[in-house]
Amino acid sequence: MKSRTKAFLDEAEKKLQEAKEEMFKPAEDMVSYSICKNSQIAIENFLKGYLTQNNIELNPNETISSLYVKCVLFNENFKSVDLNAVSCKHHIIDSLYCSEIPKVSACLDAADNLDTYLRKNKII
Repeated sequence: MKSRTKAFLDEAEKKLQEAKEEMFKPAEDMVSYSICKNSQIAIENFLKGYLTQNNIELNPNETISSLYVKCVLFNENFKSVDLNAVSCKHHIIDSLYCSEIPKVSACLDAADNLDTYLRKNKII
């Protein structure tokens, strides 16, 4: 595995784990912003890792949506990964966040499902 790909995937796994740990804290200790941002970063890095592993060029200011489209164009089976719950997918990652628990939970689920897809298909 290329070092750039490994760096993206390692960061994605780390951020996914951080989001999960935050989500399962007691409600009074939970920081929804942290769940949201870590989930976003995990999704972005999983997609970037997949693309760089397959020698697909990344552009500056990619969004989750633009990365996902590149993944689907490369591998049509990627359509089975549902990122519809990620309401900020059309925006640069640092521009938006959610704070409502149902929304951040859905983003965490999307990140976890992406991780599952990549593992199931032996990509990571």
